[in-house]
Amino acid sequence: MTLPRLLEDSLALPAIGAPMFIVSGPELVLAQCKAGIVGAFPALNARPAPVLDEWLTRIKRELADFRAANPGRKVAPFAVNQIAHASNDRLMHDVDVCARHEVPIIITSLRAPREVVDLVHAYGGIVLHDVTTIRHAKKALDEGVDGLILVCAGAGGHAGMLSPLALVHEVRRFYSGTIVLSGAIAHGASILAAQAIGADLAYIGTRFIASAESAAQPGYKQMLVETTAADVVYTSYFSGVPGNYLKPSVRAAGLDPDNLPSGDKTKMSFASDRERPKVWKDIWSAGQGIGLIDDVPPVAEIVARLKREYDEARDRLCR
Repeated sequence: MTLPRLLEDSLALPAIGAPMFIVSGPELVLAQCKAGIVGAFPALNARPAPVLDEWLTRIKRELADFRAANPGRKVAPFAVNQIAHASNDRLMHDVDVCARHEVPIIITSLRAPREVVDLVHAYGGIVLHDVTTIRHAKKALDEGVDGLILVCAGAGGHAGMLSPLALVHEVRRFYSGTIVLSGAIAHGASILAAQAIGADLAYIGTRFIASAESAAQPGYKQMLVETTAADVVYTSYFSGVPGNYLKPSVRAAGLDPDNLPSGDKTKMSFASDRERPKVWKDIWSAGQGIGLIDDVPPVAEIVARLKREYDEARDRLCR
């Protein structure tokens, strides 16, 4: 594996808990890090802006205390996701707060601005950037990022259309650094499969929505337990960017998930924001791995289960 130094001996399982809008908060991040995988949250989940400083202070303090009390335990570092888009007027404020706290890992989305990368590198942090295409991957590498998160077909939220079997191998033709793979990973064997095709780490989101520590609504968690991949619709209708969403949540908003028009970032079909169902709040995201979700246990139990499945899959291959 090609891992940044700060991850070399701190993971119980080669995985990152993906940052999820509204869902990921300090409770989920702390539980993931204590269980031995990287926990992450979007900076914009901390609202209003001063709350970000409070969250980072708490996460750093609790992880330091946990490490001191459990010297033999693998405790993972945490990450903060920054949406590098013109619509995010908090970007540099949030990056400055993260720099002051020396957040170990910054995950950038949409763009990987050189000024953000340089600021993170200045204090010794690393930047991972999520991409869906080769063009985006090369642009991010030109900006100096330390690793790529390949968001492939089947991932929750704003997912790409390429199979991981295609995208990982194409990226490996020109990049030998850290690759994190996203797309329908809800079983330990899938983590091993990600490594087998050339990734270093798995990026897992949906499985942790249905956890005790996630901030998702109870109805959202229950919907994940009750649905399968057939209940996921891939559409650009809601945000103008293609993504995977739960059909029952679309129906609950009064829409037909099987007959949605294409989306347009500049033209929405609803008369006003008040009438428009809100992505993430009303329209719930999910990846295609939901058919493997049957319960809503604590994060520690999920990670232990994934680790057991990962080890069993590796043992089967070695026989």
